[in-house]
Amino acid sequence: MQIEIVPFKSSYLKGVLDVWNEVVIAGKAFPQTEILNENTGYDFFMSQSFTGIALDTTTAEVVGVYILHPNNVGRCSHICNASYAVKSEFRGNGIGKMLVIHCIEKARKLSFRILQFNAVVASNKNALSLYESLGFIRLGIIPGGFLNKDNVYEDIIPHYFIL
Repeated sequence: MQIEIVPFKSSYLKGVLDVWNEVVIAGKAFPQTEILNENTGYDFFMSQSFTGIALDTTTAEVVGVYILHPNNVGRCSHICNASYAVKSEFRGNGIGKMLVIHCIEKARKLSFRILQFNAVVASNKNALSLYESLGFIRLGIIPGGFLNKDNVYEDIIPHYFIL
């Protein structure tokens, strides 16, 4: 497997939707509840400041995706936010780390000053470990801040990283 992070383009849409919707359907990490289709997905991924695709260049398969966008507007628009997804059968191979590192570099190029995660779900131990290893700072715990698909509330742990 040879992974390269490339910009989103329409020819990757089906693969990106498969990766993204898998996380949405699981209901344990993303706040979104709506499945994206070809129309809504294309608009969504194109509306980001940047959408990065983890592509296995040996098979041309989309194995991961990240979105990067401002976390807020106006006087807080220098703070960005991102979400990451790796196709389940490829997790544990360092693809998530590649996505986060690429995202940090892209955020700097886009002149963002801080990368903030609003809602890292407490049970997402792999993400928490990754963010800690890369130097992200935990901001505390928001009790019951995330409603899992099974209607159980779970804590979230916001993070930030100075770019």
